[in-house]
Amino acid sequence: MTDEVLVGVDGKAGRLRLNRPRAIHALTEAMCTAMIAALQGWRADEAVEVVLVDHAEGRGFCAGGDVVQASTDAAVAHAFFHEEYRLNHLMFTYAKPIVAFMDGVTMGGGVGISQPAKYRIATENTLFAMPETGIGLFPDVGGGWYLSRLPGAMGEYLALTGARLDGAECAALGIASHYVPSEALPALKAAIIDDPRSLDTLLDDAAIEPPAAGIMARQREIDRLFAQESYEAVLAALAADRSDWAEATLRTLGKKSPQSCKVSLRLVLDGRDRVDFADEMRAEYGVAVHVCQRPDFREGVRALLVDRDNRPVWNPATPEGVSDQMIDTIFSPLPDDQAWTPLGR
Repeated sequence: MTDEVLVGVDGKAGRLRLNRPRAIHALTEAMCTAMIAALQGWRADEAVEVVLVDHAEGRGFCAGGDVVQASTDAAVAHAFFHEEYRLNHLMFTYAKPIVAFMDGVTMGGGVGISQPAKYRIATENTLFAMPETGIGLFPDVGGGWYLSRLPGAMGEYLALTGARLDGAECAALGIASHYVPSEALPALKAAIIDDPRSLDTLLDDAAIEPPAAGIMARQREIDRLFAQESYEAVLAALAADRSDWAEATLRTLGKKSPQSCKVSLRLVLDGRDRVDFADEMRAEYGVAVHVCQRPDFREGVRALLVDRDNRPVWNPATPEGVSDQMIDTIFSPLPDDQAWTPLGR
């Protein structure tokens, strides 16, 4: 067991409290294992009627997965992703209600442990993003499932650009189920712990009308420019638009891994056809294994998280250099004895 996630039962609620404040609660394999064990233990425990997922202290809910070590050791990366995706799938299929409090930074792995929850609480502090194309990865932990189900081409836009959303924008897009002021969270949690059977009423009573969601003013623009079948077509549409916003978006994409952008776009397009979340996890794990074998993941982590020079040298360096064959290889299924499996299989 690890003290980086605090596990316990409070009243009628199981509590999972992330506890790595210096890393903005980024997930480790040990944290995922501890959360899995707790959730499995509470399944048959009649005293636990609801599960609350939040963070113990600090400024963020969860900034992602701890990818620095994973980027330098393929075996470590495979083990971490396999365990993390098992946690994601367990939460997605969990019978008891889960409430995730996205109060603060919610990125990458934080998305993976909030979006499977039936109730997802955003606040004025929420900062949501899937920024993986900037580190040579892709929006995993179910990103292909969640992003593909957003309105219009919003999923393609968020996957490619890593754009950040505030709490009001999360509520408008359905990423959050409720918008609650952060000052109201302690009382809300106490009320849920005391009376989880009134969960829906308690959440509805605590929620307020969020501020205007700025992203919605861009919906038509995003749909027009990002609803494309290829990354080159997205870039061409942005270049032809010539608006200030399109030009700024092009500059943003110019900093991302071309390989990651092509992988991410295909992931969202493929995700729309999936009907089983386990199939999504299996596909994403296969992609992760292949991506870890290529140079961009290590280089992206080095440039943004280790050396922090923000000057990654991508390989291939251009979208044209990322061939269809390369993407097909990255998406090729793993052999059965190496493929991801849910718990118990």
